[in-house]
Amino acid sequence: MATWKDLNQRITACDACPRLRAHCQTIAKEKRRAYQSCDYWGRPVPNFGDPRGRLLIVGLAPAAHGANRTGRMFTGDRSGEWLFRALHKAGFANQPTSQSAEDGLKLVDCAITAVAHCAPPDNQPTPAEIANCRGFLQATFARFAGGVWLALGKIAWDAVLREASATGRWTARRPKFGHGAEACLLGGPVLLGSFHPSQQNTFTGRLTEPMFDEIFVRANVLLGRT
Repeated sequence: MATWKDLNQRITACDACPRLRAHCQTIAKEKRRAYQSCDYWGRPVPNFGDPRGRLLIVGLAPAAHGANRTGRMFTGDRSGEWLFRALHKAGFANQPTSQSAEDGLKLVDCAITAVAHCAPPDNQPTPAEIANCRGFLQATFARFAGGVWLALGKIAWDAVLREASATGRWTARRPKFGHGAEACLLGGPVLLGSFHPSQQNTFTGRLTEPMFDEIFVRANVLLGRT
C-alpha cells in the first residue's frame, strides 16, 4: 500500500488526461478577475486530511477557481464554504473556513478525495477521464477499510459502489442514490449519500444547511463519536 505522501505525489504528477491538463493550465493562466494576483495551482489536486481518519469524503472534481487555484480540495469556493462549516460544526475540522492551502485548516478523523483530481470543463469529467483516475480512488479506498464513506453526489455514490462491487464489498443490486441514503458495505465502511454542496443545489434550496448538518450528525453516530 502506498504511503499517503507517495499517493498524493503520484496524483499531482499525473498527466493521463490531456483535455483536463490543458483546461487546468488555461484556467491558471487566464484566471478570474478577482484572483488576478493569485498564483494558480493548475495541476491535479491531491487528497487532503487525516490519513488515519475514519470519515472519508468523496467529491466529484476540483473547481476551476477553487481547488484548481488553491491546490487543496474544496478550498476557496462556495462548496467548500458549506463543507468546512459543516465539518467544523460536527468536530471534523479545527476551523469553519478554508480560503488557502496555508490557512491552518486541519481535518480531524476525516479525509477528502475525489472521483477526478483535475478540474473539468463545465464540472463534467468524461467516463474515460474518471476511469483514468480510478487507480487513485482504489488506492485511497484501500487505506480507509472501515468507518464511514460519504459520497457527495450521484457520480461519487456510483463510483464508490462500482469499486465496492469490484472488490466483493457489495454483491446485491446497487442501492439508489439520495440525500441521506445508506449502504453497509461488506466487511467495511458504511456508505452515506448526500447532495453535493454545489451552488446548483444550495442556491435552489435543494440542499439546506440543516439537511447537510444532519449528514455529519449521522456520521458521528455511526463512528461512535457522540
